[in-house]
Amino acid sequence: MRALIRFAYALYAYLLFGLLGLAALAVVVVMPGLERRRAAVRTVARAFLRLAGMPLTVSGLERLPAGQCVLVANHASYLDGVVFSAALPPRFSFIIKREMARVPLAGSLLRRIGAHFVERFNRNRGAADARRVLRNAENGHSLVFFPEGTFSAQPGLLKFHAGAFLTAVRARCPVVPVVVRGTRAAFPPGSYLPQPTSVSVELLAPLAASSSDATAAAEELRARARGAILSHLHEPDLAAA
Repeated sequence: MRALIRFAYALYAYLLFGLLGLAALAVVVVMPGLERRRAAVRTVARAFLRLAGMPLTVSGLERLPAGQCVLVANHASYLDGVVFSAALPPRFSFIIKREMARVPLAGSLLRRIGAHFVERFNRNRGAADARRVLRNAENGHSLVFFPEGTFSAQPGLLKFHAGAFLTAVRARCPVVPVVVRGTRAAFPPGSYLPQPTSVSVELLAPLAASSSDATAAAEELRARARGAILSHLHEPDLAAA
């Protein structure tokens, strides 16, 4: 009986996600203004989480700098993007692996809200994507990175890639570490069966580099941001394993 209930819930969640996703795409295709499109997607993402029985709690929004910043967060599930769309104000662009651009509904929707796709496996294309992201940051855009680059079935924090921190240093803006909890349980990696559970997003204190050397400053920010997230996440350090 429990397996049947879980399957029925999963079917409901997928249908809900599909219907709301199509509605969001229909709106953002015709809606002018990037920030307005992001605000519309934020409303839809919040509606999905509420109707799916995944209540969202957000804390620390008052820590967001008034100006430009780079957010870096742990990555635990495909649900993380929906949660951050619901949690953050509509001034943020998401940095997302290029594979998502080929997902028909998600790719089109993400393009309309100004997401930046980056290549993980082709070095030349990855470098070009990194330069494009940096140009956007230097033009004053606030960005969201998942610096682990992926997630694993095993709970814990993977090592961080340097791109987010080099971008922040070169754009001369602070890094805000963010902790997301509950998404791994709500939609476990390797499983196609989501389940209702609460999720939360906690923004930690912004970090500024103290070194004037770009490489050293990025390394400093990477270590400090990862340490801050790890201390609040209460999951194993997989990079040390």
